[in-house]
Amino acid sequence: MHAALLWLIFALVLAGSEALTGHLFLVMLGGGALAASLTSWLTDWPVWANGAVFLVVSVLLLVLVRPPLKRRLTPAGLPRLGIEALQGKTALVLERVARDEGQVKLDGQVWTARPLNDGEVYEPGEPVTVMQIDGATAVVFRSSL
Repeated sequence: MHAALLWLIFALVLAGSEALTGHLFLVMLGGGALAASLTSWLTDWPVWANGAVFLVVSVLLLVLVRPPLKRRLTPAGLPRLGIEALQGKTALVLERVARDEGQVKLDGQVWTARPLNDGEVYEPGEPVTVMQIDGATAVVFRSSL
């Protein structure tokens, strides 16, 4: 019964620590520890077997329960941040954009740019759409505006 109490305390500490992270990782480990606690209390298995129960249940929870739970708890309308927020925005070509050169104005800032397709060239004044950010370079494509 002593091992069951230790597993239970471990489960509670992990579940309580989840409040600090919010990633649903520690609570899944807490579920594994709770399963090990119940196994220890109900059976006379050695400690290594309880550890195996902890490991198997934790992995199953992380793989099968955590992803759909995170999707369900994450609001759909969260604003995109950082470089994700720039993808899909329209920029204005300031300097000729070709394979190894070019600048665009994006959200009031000047960015180094290159075309999505190497053979394309965009002239100053053309609107382009930011397809992705590659380091400090905006990868752009001709806008359909």
